[in-house]
Amino acid sequence: QVQLVESGGGLVQAGGSLRLSCAASGRTFSTLHMAMGWFRQAPGKEREYVAAIRWSGGFTYYADSVKGRFTISRDNAKNTMYLQMNSLKPEDTAVYYCALAPHIGDWPPREYDYWGQGTQVTVSS
Repeated sequence: QVQLVESGGGLVQAGGSLRLSCAASGRTFSTLHMAMGWFRQAPGKEREYVAAIRWSGGFTYYADSVKGRFTISRDNAKNTMYLQMNSLKPEDTAVYYCALAPHIGDWPPREYDYWGQGTQVTVSS
């Protein structure tokens, strides 16, 4: 099994910043083929694909709604993925989930097999 644990969520004022972390443990996968991503779910809205990163580098994906404000990164040695969120807006309020895709086909990947439990991000106006 793969365990993904998010952290770093909280309450922040509009215009502020947060950095989310997602630590992976348990079963490992080839970094040549895997990707990880961030999703968010706000009340009354569909789940949104926020960002993704190819673990071996070279490819990232960002939703239009977060381009220029959010940055996805990873630390291979720590098996940890990050989402740096700057210039936060109230509409960024959501539960943020990290996920792992063992195999990359099309980019960005759509087949995420493992999910964390989520961390709440609340942006006040």
